[in-house]
Amino acid sequence: MNRRTWFALSMILIMAMLLAACGGGAAEPTAAPEPTQAPAAAPADTPTEAPAEAPTDTPVVEAPTEAPMEEPTEAPMEEPTAAPAQEAAGDMVTLTVWADDTRAPALNSFAPQLEADYGVKLEVQELAFGDIRDNVKLAAPAGEGPDLFIGAHDWIGELYINGLLAPIDLGDKAQEFFQPALDLFTYDGQLVGLPYATENVAFFYNKDLVPEAPTTWDQVIEVSKQLQADGTATYGWAMQTPGDAYHFYPVMTAFGGYVFGTDADGNWDPSDVGLDSEGSLAAAQFLDQAVKDGVLVDGVDWDTMHVLFEGGDAAMIITGPWALPRLRDAGINYGIANLPSATQAGQPFLGGQGFFINQFSDNKLLAQTVATELLATPEVMQAMFDVDPRPSAYQSVRDGVDDPDFAAFAEAGANAIPMPTIPEMSAVWGPWGDAITLIFQQAEDPVAAFTNAAEQVRTAIEGS
Repeated sequence: MNRRTWFALSMILIMAMLLAACGGGAAEPTAAPEPTQAPAAAPADTPTEAPAEAPTDTPVVEAPTEAPMEEPTEAPMEEPTAAPAQEAAGDMVTLTVWADDTRAPALNSFAPQLEADYGVKLEVQELAFGDIRDNVKLAAPAGEGPDLFIGAHDWIGELYINGLLAPIDLGDKAQEFFQPALDLFTYDGQLVGLPYATENVAFFYNKDLVPEAPTTWDQVIEVSKQLQADGTATYGWAMQTPGDAYHFYPVMTAFGGYVFGTDADGNWDPSDVGLDSEGSLAAAQFLDQAVKDGVLVDGVDWDTMHVLFEGGDAAMIITGPWALPRLRDAGINYGIANLPSATQAGQPFLGGQGFFINQFSDNKLLAQTVATELLATPEVMQAMFDVDPRPSAYQSVRDGVDDPDFAAFAEAGANAIPMPTIPEMSAVWGPWGDAITLIFQQAEDPVAAFTNAAEQVRTAIEGS
């Protein structure tokens, strides 16, 4: 039995169940939530929404899979821009999806196929990516949320423990995905999201200024000092501030530092906070010396860092695939390399984005079928890559991209560490970022700054 036939039979079965439950009437479309005030939350969305432009949730930085987002203020949440769906004709069922304006067009392109072939109306409502999570938290328990929604992998801990995510069973189709991507969306041994993209940062260098990429952080400092001494570049290495913990992480791991340890089963252990470990303190001291030597300076935000690099005023930066469009448009002769090492190879965070099924949805069975039989296909996964090129979580799409830049990102992320999805991660970003800021401002000894940050994290976790 081919996939299309299986999907059609599944639709018939689901429709029969829905009709029986509703007495033969059409299913009522899910209403968009009314605007309301967002509750204050701890920074999450760390590269997930990464960095202002990218991943997935990140701290006031560029957007990996979102870098952690700043704590929301009491501002009204954005209402989905799509108008409420009209009542479906006949026996048609409406499946509502929340997506941002970048990915919504790709999903909308498959709506006519789903409706014509299977009698399922796909209604895609647009929300800002950073607003989706908070809207789901409020709307889903009230029965007003979407059936499916997109989001970052580091939302999982908070959403899962609050009972908002339904498990997804890919069956044999799991082998069609990049396994580390599935690992990102697995919590408590269950797959709770369907990944469509992964992301990690890499080391960018201007080939006209630095013909070969440094392989160690000591070399990065040496090259930077030489470029500054020769007047070739204002900065050798530029790092964004303030408090860019997400992009500092591959420096910290190069010295053996870590955020959380793991238990015997490989699960994150929130009782083992590593910000004041020997390796993390060594990385903090390395950063402090780079600032003292004038290699790194305070006050360089994400956009400024890229402008410096694009103009030849900075020779080396750390950034992610979200920066490729602007770097290519700038026409700079850049190279992408692995993160430099110190006592060991530098390891970036691995983040991801994907689809989630609302546990409170009345159409969970239908959403599961659409996720596995429509979304988990080469056509949809290719469309998601085309609208926002990041390494695909779908193996054939990932392997089929003939682009040296994406190959370089894949190599740089081969040893990447999945960004922790445990809820305790939200307690890390603020103190960690503050410690980095204090070092850039030369306002506190680096060892004291990171030791205090670790203690703040432990206190927050114990009090939660």
